[in-house]
Amino acid sequence: MDDLAVGISWYAVFLFSTTLHEAAHAWAALRGGDPTAYRGGQVSIDPRPHLRREPFGMLVLPVLSLAVSGWPFGFASAPFDPLWARAHPRRAGWMALAGPAANLALVLAAALAVRAGLAAGVFQAPDSARFTSIALPAVAGPAGGAALLLSQLFSMNLILAVLNLLPVPPLDGSRAISLLLGDEAALRVQEWLAQPMLGFVGLFLAWKAFDPLFGPIYTLALNLLYPGAHYH
Repeated sequence: MDDLAVGISWYAVFLFSTTLHEAAHAWAALRGGDPTAYRGGQVSIDPRPHLRREPFGMLVLPVLSLAVSGWPFGFASAPFDPLWARAHPRRAGWMALAGPAANLALVLAAALAVRAGLAAGVFQAPDSARFTSIALPAVAGPAGGAALLLSQLFSMNLILAVLNLLPVPPLDGSRAISLLLGDEAALRVQEWLAQPMLGFVGLFLAWKAFDPLFGPIYTLALNLLYPGAHYH
């Protein structure tokens, strides 16, 4: 498959995965009593309201990064009422956790589809798995495109889930810490984490920690997908 087709499929997977992530945040906030994102149309897997909110992070930056590196990088956000979050820190914690949970659900869905393809004889396990080759076609035809999309869906969403679960601001994991604390302690922690400077520090720590953390998780996920394969 040529580079253009692979790039287009990468962007499609990025857009869908990021949209679902933000829609999950918005839905959890609505369930918890904050309709801010709902009023902006973001309790939806339609990417348009999400693109309108973050056109640079969801369109310009991913397309530029694809052109430069072959990999889509970007960001998105769902608005919430900070007064609601301060009043209900545990509900805000569930809202934060909903985004990575949606990505993990997509990882599981992709894995089940790959296993179904293996059982049907249309996919085969690769000798060495990469982000675009979690599964390989075993027959000619559309199986090649399906294997590519499922590989990208699996890889992209595992990356998004692991990255966003890191417990550093401004990532979702920092707000999810509230679920481990009482309301008063959670409020104090969240007020401390909301300091703007900590966001820059958190992004630096996430950048340094992600690669050594993600490698073993990715290998574990592959070996769970293919029991007995012993990927390393």
